[in-house]
Order: sequence, then C-alpha cells, then structure tokens
Amino acid sequence: MKSFEYADEEIGQNEIGYVIPSVVIGAGILSLPRVLSEDTVNADGWLAILVGGIIAVFFTWVVTKLASRFPKKSFFDYCSLLISKPLAFILTAYMAMYFMLFASYEIRFVATLSQQYLFASTPKEVLAFVFLLVVTYAVAGSRVALFRLHQLFLPIIIGILFIVLLMAVPLIDMNHFFPLFKTSGTGYLKGTKSTLLSFMGWGALLFYTSLMNKPKKATKAGMIGMCVPIILYILLYVAAIGVLSNVVAANLTYPTNELAKVIEVPGGFFERMEIVFFTIWVMALFTSSIVFFDVSVVALNSLFKKVKKITLILVLAPVIFLVGMMPQDRLHLSKFSEILGYGGITVSIVIPTILLIVAKMRGVKGHE
Repeated sequence: MKSFEYADEEIGQNEIGYVIPSVVIGAGILSLPRVLSEDTVNADGWLAILVGGIIAVFFTWVVTKLASRFPKKSFFDYCSLLISKPLAFILTAYMAMYFMLFASYEIRFVATLSQQYLFASTPKEVLAFVFLLVVTYAVAGSRVALFRLHQLFLPIIIGILFIVLLMAVPLIDMNHFFPLFKTSGTGYLKGTKSTLLSFMGWGALLFYTSLMNKPKKATKAGMIGMCVPIILYILLYVAAIGVLSNVVAANLTYPTNELAKVIEVPGGFFERMEIVFFTIWVMALFTSSIVFFDVSVVALNSLFKKVKKITLILVLAPVIFLVGMMPQDRLHLSKFSEILGYGGITVSIVIPTILLIVAKMRGVKGHE
C-alpha cells in the first residue's frame, strides 16, 4: 500500500496562522503564573503579559516582513545575499542548533511532567524515548501533513482550555485581584521579560514562509496567530490568580496544572479534570516539539542539500534525546529553559531585525 502524498509542498496563510499558536503554547504557560507572581502584586501580571505580547507581535511582523521579501528562498539563501555565504552558514547552523535544543527541552519537559502526574514509577528516560519516537515519526512524514496536524489539534486544545476556564469562573475570588497596579516599575519589567521569553517560537517563520504560495500574506497571518496565545495566556493567568491567589501561585511549581486540579465538573461524574487538561497539554507539547525538530531539519537541509531528510532526522533524534536527558533535576531543567529563552532573543529578535535593516538599506529583494 502506498502512502498518501500531497499534490504539492506549498502552504497558505491559514497554515501559518495555525502554526504560530501551536509553537508558542507549550511548557511556558504551566509555570508562567508562578513566575509573574514572584515579580508582580495581586493580578498585575496581566499587564506584563499584554506588553510582552505586543512586543512579540511586533517582532513577528519583523520576521515575516524579512522572510516574505525573499519568496521561495530558504533562510540560508537570502542570508547569503545579505551578509555573505560564510556568515549565512554560521547563522543557519546556529538556528538549527537552537531549534534542536528547544526540541530536546520540550521532550524532557514532557517526560518530567508525565512522571510527576501520571507515571511516577516509570523512568523519565523511557517516557522521553517513547515521546521522541512519536515526534520522529511525525517529522519523517510530509511537511505539509504537519501543518494539517496543527489545524486538527489546535481547535481541540483551545476548546478544552476554554472549558477549563469556564468551570474555573465560579471558583474565582475577586478579592485576589485587588488592589490593582501596586507593582513597581522593576516588577513590571521583570514580568514582561519573563512573558516575552515564554512567547519565543515565532522565529520558525524564517524557515516556513518559503513554503507559502502567497508569502506576502505571511505577515497578517503570523500576527493574528500570535494574538491567540496572548489572549489565552492572559485568561489562564487571571483564572489561576483568581482561584489560587498570587501568594499560592508563587509557591506552586506549575500553578496552571494545579488550577485544573481544583476544578470540579458539575454533577460529580468526572472527578479528575487535571487528567483531561494534562492530556491536552501533551498534545500542545507534541505540536511544538515537531515544529522545533522539523525546523532544525529544514535549516540543516538548506546547508547540506545532498543529504536526505530522513538521514538528518535519524542523526538528530539521538542527539535530541541525549541533550534532553542532560539536566539532572527540575532546577537544571528550569536553567535550561532560561538559557533557551535568551537564545530565542537572538534567533527571533536580534538576527531578523539586523537582516531586515540590511535588506532595506541595501535594497535587496528576492529576485536579486
């Protein structure tokens, strides 16, 4: 039996609009209410999420403006036009390594979370290996099929999240929100930085825009797509603070998951809502993992054009697993996440901004 093959390997604006929230909604939101509670007072963290979100939308615009300026060209190709081939090679290799490390982190995070909430006696190495096998199988298939997967999973993820939010409303204590705007300027700055780091991921569009049949529409689709996680993050944060309070959230490892624990389904016929929430979150981590893994393959494939995609996948998969197993405990994993966040600033903000400025100053476009 032959596998199904898509007529072409092109994508439209809808696929780009779906892939952004699929990448951004990941591990960060589970701990974000705690991080914001440490820096802000009461429910003031919503403002930090909003400001961080606006910055993320702006740099999504920068990334898509740069990539759509060079239709059908890979990141390595248009970097070579702008800053010379050797520098383009170094930047593309750096990007490939960054996204590979991000995939390692996501896979290790799934293993840690699964061990904590579901499989306490199963070694994290086994959990990570099984999850990586599924991710590798997805990445080995058609790239267009990955985008269809985002379109299938994202509505389910968002739908379940809204159900969780609706059931949390009766448990909200309004006293947990007030008084507002008591946070210092430094607290807001720290909260905005933490939020911005958790939104990292839009840099994937540097590689995916070349697959679009109408690249000019990438900007609008990317910016709309980025607004989805911003709204979700604000709602989940407000619900977590409203139910748990700022003080409690600051002392929980994953306040968002604890929020799902305290929710009760009316009628009492389903007692453990956190299992549904956890299952949905594994789906979210799966979609973001396949993007990070796939982008690292795309980046390396643009450098080594004669090497087959499946060969790169088989080389990267063991590396991703080994790197993911390196953090010894949750503290090291948190440090790993922080390093990735700062690496994301160079990948998603600094490099695209410099390249766009160079492209505009030199007037370089895709046909040149």
